[in-house]
Order: sequence, then structure tokens, then C-alpha cells
Amino acid sequence: MKALKVTSAAVLIAAGVGVGMIMAKPLVANSNAITPGTIEDPVVTKSYVDEQIAKLAAGGSSSGNQGGSNGGSAVSDAIEIVELPVGKTLMADAGTEAVVRVGKAIAFSSDTNGISDLTGGVDIKKGKEVPTNHLIWFPREGRGIQGAADEKRPLTIMVKGSYTIK
Repeated sequence: MKALKVTSAAVLIAAGVGVGMIMAKPLVANSNAITPGTIEDPVVTKSYVDEQIAKLAAGGSSSGNQGGSNGGSAVSDAIEIVELPVGKTLMADAGTEAVVRVGKAIAFSSDTNGISDLTGGVDIKKGKEVPTNHLIWFPREGRGIQGAADEKRPLTIMVKGSYTIK
């Protein structure tokens, strides 16, 4: 009886191994994996990385001239606090974002379209008030923000992106 159990167990194990070998698919390396040193994942040297960091450090922190009677411009990915003098207009480039923090601001547009109030989910047409503490997005050039006619103090605006003060 004991021999029959041992033989049965051996046959079952052998059958399992046999079926496993027949049914198993060979392991294939992940074809989506990126191999280091290839064109998709190049190996770079420390000097190359240092050079790229130096380029970013040299050009990434430039904020430009912000105003005065001659006007000014700025290009930056950082949020910049801008004090817009009375009577001046902040003209934003396409994709620039702004938040009016202090003062009564009016939307300016060189055409009939306006600027996007992302907080309120509305389009602010030319000549309409820009609410404070709302994220404003400029979809195209030729649009901006200026102080209201009765505004006596400079506007304080947080700006992210390129703009010109005229």
C-alpha cells in the first residue's frame, strides 16, 4: 500500500512537471523596457549635466525691466509681483497668467474678445472689471489689464509669464 502511494505521488509530480513544461510559455523580456545607453535613455556625463544646469541658472532667473515711463517687459516662469503704475497697461503675451491682488482693474483687449477668468469660469470683455484674487489667463497677445479710471494707486498684480507695461 505504501509503495502504491509513493508511486502515485511520483506519477502526479512527473505529470505536473511535464504539463508545466509543455504549457508554459518562455519568458520574454519586456519589449517596452528602455535599455540604458540606447537612444531612448542615453548615458550622459557629469560635465554635460553641469553644463545644462549652468545654462538654466544663467537664463532662468532673468526678470527684465518692469516699468517706469519707458515701459518694460518680463519673461519668467516664476510668479512675479508687479506694481502697475496709474495710467499704464500690463499687456500680456499668450499663455500668461495673472491675479489682481490690490486695486480696481479693468480688462483691455485690442479686439472684441476678452480675457479668461478661470476662477469664475467666464470671459471678461474689454472694459469690464477684473475681480481681485481670480486667476486670469490671456489666451492671445493684444490683451491686458489696466487700472480703472478712478483708481488713484498702483495696481498690485501677481504675474506668471511674459508681459509688457505700456
